[in-house]
Amino acid sequence: MSTTASTAPEAGASASAGASRKQGTFYRGDPGMWSWVLHRITGVLTFFFLFVHVLDTALVRVSPNTYNQVIETYKTPIVNLMEVGLVGAVLYHALNGIRVMLVDFWDKGPKFQKPMLWTIIGIWVVVMIPGAYFMLQRTVETLFGGK
Repeated sequence: MSTTASTAPEAGASASAGASRKQGTFYRGDPGMWSWVLHRITGVLTFFFLFVHVLDTALVRVSPNTYNQVIETYKTPIVNLMEVGLVGAVLYHALNGIRVMLVDFWDKGPKFQKPMLWTIIGIWVVVMIPGAYFMLQRTVETLFGGK
């Protein structure tokens, strides 16, 4: 008997292991996985915003002139776009946090987690479209003329 020969159970096991390797190790998952990833990303972004916000607000006690200069840089169109992104991140994080709490503490939560995900995405879109419009209105008028 050859040393390279394998028994039938071993051959079946290696065939299934080879099949999983062919598919790759990156999980492309369903919307629930992406909501988890986006929840983590928006949480980290919000944390960094709060960190920077505390630092720039603390400048008012150290040097009021420097504080005023920093605040002036916040009035640029790029920062305005970042503010819209921040509002979108905080809104998604808050809505998804409510969904996560419902999944955890409501006995029917796991059954309805996907419909709840699509509901929060719908609410996010309904709130963000007019919100982004009003937040960007001043910047668009400044860049492209207006009133």
